[in-house]
Amino acid sequence: QIQLVESGGGDVQAGGSLRLSCATSVGTFSRYSMGWFRQVPGKEGEFVAAISISGRTTNYAESVKGRFTISRDNAKNTGFLQMNSLKPEDTAVYYCALDPGGYTNDKSYQYNYWGQGTQVTVSS
Repeated sequence: QIQLVESGGGDVQAGGSLRLSCATSVGTFSRYSMGWFRQVPGKEGEFVAAISISGRTTNYAESVKGRFTISRDNAKNTGFLQMNSLKPEDTAVYYCALDPGGYTNDKSYQYNYWGQGTQVTVSS
């Protein structure tokens, strides 16, 4: 059973930064591409960013381009989402997910494994 555990969420003022981490089972992370999604209660989940297995290819939602950076450390089985210049509209529960296809997909159904989520709240 592959488990993903997100951390690093919290409360921050607009313009601030947070770094989310996604820790996974040893020996599995380097076989999957990784994505970050977010969801606000009552709304559809939203793609945020994705990164290929090697880390050389990334994909971002337009709403976060230039502010968020996705990265990964395969040796440590951990992925990251650096979030800068945060806005109140970035408030959501953030989930990391793994895609066995190895691509930087922006569709949630492409991802087989999901974490439990971490809350990010940005105040104005």
